[in-house]
Amino acid sequence: MTTLNDASRAAWWLQLLTVLMMMFILAPLLVVTAMSFSDSYFVSFPPQGFTLKWYEKVLHDGEFLASLRLSALLALAATTGSLLLGVPGALALTRGAIPGSAFITNVLLSPLIFPGLITGLALLQIFARAGSQDPRLNLLIGHIVVTAPYVMRNVITSLQLVDRNLEDAARTLGAGQLQTFWRVTLPQIMPGVAAGAVFAFMISFEDYPVSMWLADAQYTPIPLLIKAQLVNVFDPSVPAMSTIVVLLALACVVAMERLVGIRRAASV
Repeated sequence: MTTLNDASRAAWWLQLLTVLMMMFILAPLLVVTAMSFSDSYFVSFPPQGFTLKWYEKVLHDGEFLASLRLSALLALAATTGSLLLGVPGALALTRGAIPGSAFITNVLLSPLIFPGLITGLALLQIFARAGSQDPRLNLLIGHIVVTAPYVMRNVITSLQLVDRNLEDAARTLGAGQLQTFWRVTLPQIMPGVAAGAVFAFMISFEDYPVSMWLADAQYTPIPLLIKAQLVNVFDPSVPAMSTIVVLLALACVVAMERLVGIRRAASV
């Protein structure tokens, strides 16, 4: 009985610690969201009054909408490119007899550990030497470089958990390599593919370090626009912009939960 009580007490303290940690993590987001509803023309907390005029202002701001559209399209394109490169790359490194595959894998996954500022500066120098002056193309390539490792890491882990007996059975029954992959392998690695795609979209959509080096005044992703607004005009419309971006990121998390489940994706 004493052991049971001790276990219950330990579980209670663990739950309390979890709640406190979540409150600590979410506190900045809640503060920013609260400031976006302030009726004052200056950012203040606690907010003074309640109004939605800042959201109305933001949603009618052509510069914000253009920047949001650019970030969304860029994230979609980067996610697509990451899937087209990451899934075959993971297959080749996991299933192919490639000499030095472990070293190649570490090199391809290196953007996960390198600081974004260094990656962005290196890409800027490469594009400058190559004479590439299209900021949209530069941003797309840069975001694919940053996001593709997330797809590869998740797919490589999923491939290691695939039941190879099912693939052998499909080939024994006459299925070709492409048909085996499409009907047997892909359904088994789909959680990793979906999780990698969602992570790639979120990283691209909210990327600041790489975009800072590769964007220009005409094509400005949403993180750069919010940073500029913080410096120039810091009124409650800036927290409203941030809240909208956070809600879009939350929508991505909900989509991942519906597609593969948060716990299942996290275990990949």
